[in-house]
Amino acid sequence: MILDQKPVILTVAEKTVHNDVYTTLFFDFAIDFRPGQFVMVWLPGIDEKPYSLSYHSPTRFGITIEAKGLFSRRAADLSPGDFVGIRGPFGNGFDIISSPHTAVVAGGCGMAPLAPLVERLHPDLFFVHGARTHEFILFPDRFAANRHITTDDGSLGHKGMVTDLLAAEIRRRADQGTPPFDRVYACGPEVMMHAVFTLCDVHGIPCQVSLERYMRCGFGVCGACVCSDQVVCKDGPVFDSKQLKKMPDFNRTALLKSGHAVPLSEYVSWRCL
Repeated sequence: MILDQKPVILTVAEKTVHNDVYTTLFFDFAIDFRPGQFVMVWLPGIDEKPYSLSYHSPTRFGITIEAKGLFSRRAADLSPGDFVGIRGPFGNGFDIISSPHTAVVAGGCGMAPLAPLVERLHPDLFFVHGARTHEFILFPDRFAANRHITTDDGSLGHKGMVTDLLAAEIRRRADQGTPPFDRVYACGPEVMMHAVFTLCDVHGIPCQVSLERYMRCGFGVCGACVCSDQVVCKDGPVFDSKQLKKMPDFNRTALLKSGHAVPLSEYVSWRCL
């Protein structure tokens, strides 16, 4: 079922607290969905925010919340039986290629929108997940695929950046004559996605990334989420290499709630309030 522009009130069916950072809310409801799409989540009297689906089955879906601002902390405090308004799904999802020569690169909570994608890709994909510390590695035991972990502080896996491992694997494939990647999928902090995009561009590898911007409507009317000439909620949130090359605001600027354009670092700080 597509919930369209009017919110449908759903009941939280189950809640999983992964750690002090992440919580997943589950809803027993059938929703048409492609990995990478999102829904608008409404908490009456508080606000409405976009969330990607982190779990999806024919009869249930889940959203995973990183508690860092007023809305997300209130959402994470919900319990089974509480009511939430849901609209969507909206936007364009990932193009799924069933090939062993694909890579997925996740950063922090960027694992949430990538999780349903990973479950539909070839099991032999190359899979990297990076975070600041081990606490921010989301769903550490969820996937059968061999996930390569990186952390900024070295508390788990490789100490360094996800692009370190991606670049090493690209070199290894070239040196050993292994077929190059058909596609790289990425989601996480925008600076990370830009680094992945740049690396892929140098090596001629197509990539798709999922962008985040402030959204009011979810279906392209208000213009709050523009990135260059693209409306992220309608034209994205998933964009491919060709589109990203024509988006100079990618990894540079974003709009605040006021509509004022600011450097991306200032936007990220504001979104955490």
